[in-house]
Amino acid sequence: MFILIKNAHVYAPEDLGTQDVLICNKKIVKVAPKIDFTWDADDFAVIDAEGKSLVPGFIDQHVHIIGGGGEDGFASLIREIQLTDCVRWGVTTVVGVLGTDCTSKHVETLVARAKALREQGMTAYCLTGSYTYPSITLTGSVAKDMAFVDEIIGVKIAIAEHRASNISAEELARLATQVRTVSFLTHKPGVVHMHTGRGKKQYSDVLKIIEETDIPVTQFRPTHVNIDSESTLAFARAGGYLDFTSGSRTSESAAHLKKALSLVPLRQITLSSDSNGSFPQWSEDGQRVVAMGVGKMETLFDTIRRLVQEQGVELGTAVSIITKNVADALQLYPDKGCIARDADADMVLLDRDLRITDVLAMGRIVVRDGELIAKNYYDYD
Repeated sequence: MFILIKNAHVYAPEDLGTQDVLICNKKIVKVAPKIDFTWDADDFAVIDAEGKSLVPGFIDQHVHIIGGGGEDGFASLIREIQLTDCVRWGVTTVVGVLGTDCTSKHVETLVARAKALREQGMTAYCLTGSYTYPSITLTGSVAKDMAFVDEIIGVKIAIAEHRASNISAEELARLATQVRTVSFLTHKPGVVHMHTGRGKKQYSDVLKIIEETDIPVTQFRPTHVNIDSESTLAFARAGGYLDFTSGSRTSESAAHLKKALSLVPLRQITLSSDSNGSFPQWSEDGQRVVAMGVGKMETLFDTIRRLVQEQGVELGTAVSIITKNVADALQLYPDKGCIARDADADMVLLDRDLRITDVLAMGRIVVRDGELIAKNYYDYD
């Protein structure tokens, strides 16, 4: 299958100006100001992108692909995510995670859903573990999960959160050492992905580990971070990655990111959606849920759009927060997160208002002229 995208303003995410991009099967084979190529066969398509911007496919590294929830009973469990839930919003790579519920939801199911998304034509990974410690696993060991399950690239844990297991600094250090050691064997990032709440300890244990041990700060990956916290800034000054959450108020999220960009190097900033996760609102005494929201994947790029349109950030800079920066952090670059020769053909076309018009996932057109082309397994007649 050959696809030729012509006359696109390419943000790779660096601004390359107007370029043509040639795709063969799942890979980009050429990026140049003018590509003369024809193929006399049905498996050749030309997309005229005049007046549009072409950016890398988005990477969402915190997605509840089998659904989160459960804080308000079994009825509050959230459904599994589908391929179309992702690609319609330009997301071509996801990392699946478990949430508070590891009783009715399991790592096995998480891996199965990642495999299903891969079979349907997008890129999917996942993390072993959940909020709890000791970490729940598929094989009985975090290290073995990473070593022998292709989709698993790290472990999730929760800190500074009343629903967490209150893991100690010593336990957290041992967990980080375990995934770091196996990362050398597997060529995986071996991240300790930390749901970070607004609790009293914040990053104190992590900062203690960084100061007192030889574990690098980049092994720890906090998410849902708050740039207004001195603890967050201390972690960033040590060189750590900060993963923000797009949330439901995307204008506020964009303003939060703009502030972060003024305080932290761009390469350390990423954004994820927490899609299909639960957003519970707790009573004042913290004993019961009074309202429940659900994370939406559409907020990921909407936050980036608002970062450009409302906060005045250049498109290439803004989009790197959900493309190149994430790919770098997860050791997926340069296969992911860029538009360049030999990169995976994951791309998104945007109109002048930064609305998604076309999406390609692994070289396959899944959204065309605003119409969803991809189908889920049971969508076919």
